[in-house]
Amino acid sequence: MAKKKKLSKKNTALVAEKNEAAMVEGILEGSPDGIGVVIIRLECGCKKMAAVGLDGDAASEIIIYRDQAESICHKCKEDNGHYLRITEEFIHWQKPEPSDAQKEIINTKVFGPPPMTN
Repeated sequence: MAKKKKLSKKNTALVAEKNEAAMVEGILEGSPDGIGVVIIRLECGCKKMAAVGLDGDAASEIIIYRDQAESICHKCKEDNGHYLRITEEFIHWQKPEPSDAQKEIINTKVFGPPPMTN
């Protein structure tokens, strides 16, 4: 069974790791409309990133990479980082950050609505 992905509400504590910071800065530099970078970490160690605009739409192309590797893993080459293999997903916001209400709207557009609880 696939690992359960973390919910975007819980991901507010997640931040870009030091080894991701250069990629985040490069993506934002090449995306003038970007207000943050979506970071998706996969169970294989590969990562997917893309800038997101204030409207919640992509502001850059999706980049998939693996730290300290020449290329992404074999699984990601086959399935482009399938969502069932996601371990963490969140948005690293650029300063000044949007309001909490706007962040929630963008998170919902990017990741979908949080699951319903009973």
